[in-house]
Amino acid sequence: MELDRSIQIAKEAVSGGADWIEAGTPLIKSEGMDSVREMKKALPGTRIVADMKTVDTGAMEVEMAAKAGADIVAMLATSDNSTIEDALRAAHKYGVQIMMDLLTVPDPVKRSRELDKLGVDYICVHVGIDQQMTGRDTIDLLKQIVTEVNTPVAAAGGIDASSGAEAVASGAAIVIVGGSVVRSADVTASARKIREAIDHARISVRPRKSAEEEIVAIFRKVSSPNISDAMHRKGAMRDIHPIIQGTKMVGTAVTVQTFAGDWAKSVEAIDLAGPGNVIVIYNGSNDIAPWGGLATLSCKNRGIEGVVIDGAVRDVDEIRAMKYPVFASAIVPNAGEPKGMGEINAEITCGRQTVRPGDYIVGDESGVVVVPKDRAYEIAKRAKMVEETESRLYEEIRRGKTLSQVLNLKKWEKV
Repeated sequence: MELDRSIQIAKEAVSGGADWIEAGTPLIKSEGMDSVREMKKALPGTRIVADMKTVDTGAMEVEMAAKAGADIVAMLATSDNSTIEDALRAAHKYGVQIMMDLLTVPDPVKRSRELDKLGVDYICVHVGIDQQMTGRDTIDLLKQIVTEVNTPVAAAGGIDASSGAEAVASGAAIVIVGGSVVRSADVTASARKIREAIDHARISVRPRKSAEEEIVAIFRKVSSPNISDAMHRKGAMRDIHPIIQGTKMVGTAVTVQTFAGDWAKSVEAIDLAGPGNVIVIYNGSNDIAPWGGLATLSCKNRGIEGVVIDGAVRDVDEIRAMKYPVFASAIVPNAGEPKGMGEINAEITCGRQTVRPGDYIVGDESGVVVVPKDRAYEIAKRAKMVEETESRLYEEIRRGKTLSQVLNLKKWEKV
């Protein structure tokens, strides 16, 4: 959203082989047409795309973008045909081209045929960021469009080196890359990687993970703070801390509701859990431990990913020697008795967070977060985006800026 950062990133991307630079919609909304104007000044030999997402007043917005220095103006394909026709007249007058973005179009194949007849310059097959979070795939849609039109087709939405090469091999004339370049710590290297991939593109079968495999792979890479940010500061357990530093756990919850002094259900849950699971226990007491070294060894032997206890744990020296992920709210030496009260795999509260069986649990040195299973794919994707953004911020701070300067905080403070 900051113009100076955008120009720096754009220069690095061009150095890596980018042909065009897009002034994105958030940047245009943040900085106005100066974003296009200054981008053109900084990169006079590079074609500039103004992603206006115009849906009305087509001629007026095309004229604005053209006079600011844009070579291509992007509009939404949901625009009325009269808006598109007027925009095309303005584009011919000012010597620019029109790209139509299929974002959220109900029937993109049918609309692409209509746009082709209208004479637009490019059609953009675009799966938006929020749609990507739910698993929509650009390449699948691209393959449906390219055989239906004569207009050059662009592919956008979650594109990286691998999918960029697949897009070109599948018929895309243009590959639009956002996050995998602009959120990179090394923009030039990331752009070069994509450049090389699309220059040597060939038809291949992209190996695809299941949703569950992708969720776990992302959660293993990102941190619990990344996930909390992706959930808008939700999901973090209160007063639950790692017993051993340097461990991480990711898995789906097997829940245990038990009571102070009763460790039977906590131990019985071990027999029901296995690889890919995290046992999550509400015990309700920081004075009597429902968990210790013997239970931990049993968990480790069964391949269970870790344990979270809203309550106390004991035998910490033994647990640390096993290097096994255990998170708890207290450490005490004494345990209770196996009375058998409580329930396994019921909805519980742990660390003041609701946990249901099957929810994703991620724990590291910063704490534990709960991700509802019905939003796990979306949150994993958003957490990955947060992690990539922070990677870019770290790089800019290493170059000498402070965090306040990088984020331009004073500009965005409420007035």
